[in-house]
Amino acid sequence: MSAGVIDIGYLELFGAAAFMLVAAVVAGTLRLRQTKAIVVSTVRCFLQLLAMGLLLVYLFKYQSWWLVCLVLVGMSLAATQIALGRVKGKALNVWPEVFGSIFLSSMIVALIVVEGIVHASPWYDARVLVPISGMVLGNTLSATAVAIDRLFSDMDARSDEITAYLALGATSREAAFPSIRSAIGSGLTPALATMSAAGIVQIPGMMSGQVLAGADPLIAAKYQIVVLLMISAATTLAIVAICFSTYRKRFTPDGCFLSPALRDE
Repeated sequence: MSAGVIDIGYLELFGAAAFMLVAAVVAGTLRLRQTKAIVVSTVRCFLQLLAMGLLLVYLFKYQSWWLVCLVLVGMSLAATQIALGRVKGKALNVWPEVFGSIFLSSMIVALIVVEGIVHASPWYDARVLVPISGMVLGNTLSATAVAIDRLFSDMDARSDEITAYLALGATSREAAFPSIRSAIGSGLTPALATMSAAGIVQIPGMMSGQVLAGADPLIAAKYQIVVLLMISAATTLAIVAICFSTYRKRFTPDGCFLSPALRDE
């Protein structure tokens, strides 16, 4: 027992891996060819979370602003790589744009929450800044992946329409705008659905964790509201930035649309 939290023994922890047998049985029965992916994901889950736990123990003990910032940059780099890995097909050269969108939107919102709402002291307190940033980054990367995939897929599906727009004198932005709007809407959907279900269908992760740790449920609810709102804000900023900064990848410098037949991917 630590600070009101019931500890989980390592035997029980590794025993919980049996839950993944459900996914393994389904994959095997339906011949989904995902057995390897299930095993790799499970092992990564164990290793990455335990490693993060050890890292946080170190950060909490040796508070240093530069070390905390270094960890946040590393988390953002990993988030970028994972987001691009979720995009179907070849996602062009959008790595810098994705990193910039995810990092800036997440850090701006996280710092506003830490300084303006939670009032952490110092501002780089790892117990506050790292978990909050992690929650924002995790949700932002998912929304970014959805938005990028939808943007490029929609533009490809509208190839003839975009070409017609350009022939009639429209700019590349005007021709791509319906796809941009569709991508932003798709990226926002998960966050809005989570907010709608919170407190009725589910008790979100942060609130559940605080309640299990013995916190007042009302205080935990307040924290969860802030978390959901900050995730919504960071997600919106990230997907708007990424859509408006990457749609040009489907156009030549002089504004001609690169349809699937003209691209070398």
